[in-house]
Amino acid sequence: MMKAIWEKLRKFSIPTLLSMTWLTIIGLIAIVYPLLSSTDPKFVYENDLGVGPFTNGHLFGTDTNGYDIFRELLHGTRLTLLVAVVAVGVGGAIGSLIGILSGYVRGKIDAVVNIVFSAVLSIPNLVLALALVAVLATAPDVNSTVSNWRKVFVVVLALTIVIIPILGRIARGATLSWSNREFVTAAKSMGAKNSTILWKHIVPNVLPAVMAIAFLAVGVVIVAEGSLSLLGVGIPDGNSWGAVLAAGRNDMEYTPHVMYFPIICIALTVISCNQIGDVIRQSLDKREARI
Repeated sequence: MMKAIWEKLRKFSIPTLLSMTWLTIIGLIAIVYPLLSSTDPKFVYENDLGVGPFTNGHLFGTDTNGYDIFRELLHGTRLTLLVAVVAVGVGGAIGSLIGILSGYVRGKIDAVVNIVFSAVLSIPNLVLALALVAVLATAPDVNSTVSNWRKVFVVVLALTIVIIPILGRIARGATLSWSNREFVTAAKSMGAKNSTILWKHIVPNVLPAVMAIAFLAVGVVIVAEGSLSLLGVGIPDGNSWGAVLAAGRNDMEYTPHVMYFPIICIALTVISCNQIGDVIRQSLDKREARI
């Protein structure tokens, strides 16, 4: 079994293997670390305020509040990936459903969907997400506060709305292409139901294209979440990589390492997702060339 796995892995390039390794590591951290660690990531090391990396047992150092950066990043991995996966998963599912149906049915429905997608895509992603978060995560009373979980929910909702037209447009375009293929025309001429054609012929061929872009979208969502945190409307209290980055922005002159390490984590994850997305796209191109 190990030999078969090794033979499959040998087909991938070194950048792809490194990307797969990084994504596997952070995925395991997101699942395992919160279950195994009982240490509060907000534990204050009063004697180690703002120390640099590899000082007094602090691998990434501490910030000016005395929080261990390495521990904060491990803790924030779970929420960062949760926001990205849920936003892309839900947004991709809704967008793909709308895109596939509109691309197959066509007519006025497709025209309306295309106009809506184009209108939403014309708005910069960050601006749209910022507007949604500012409206939905603002307390009606100035003296009242919004719970952290409501802020997280609103951030996920805003990023989901951003993803819907992106993956919906991809699904629609792929559906328009595959619905003109000979085997779909043959199935229609044989009296196959539209639901059967969609489920057996269109969806299996559209999903790989959506998956390729979905990996790219994960990177987009992670960057957008970090940007929202920097603007002060993202996930609060250092519970994500973006929140850790935002917490250290005011102390960059004295403790620049507080920003370096979350930036590195975000960059490696985005690069890895882009690499995996490119690999899926290349395999999809080869597959379509054989059909």
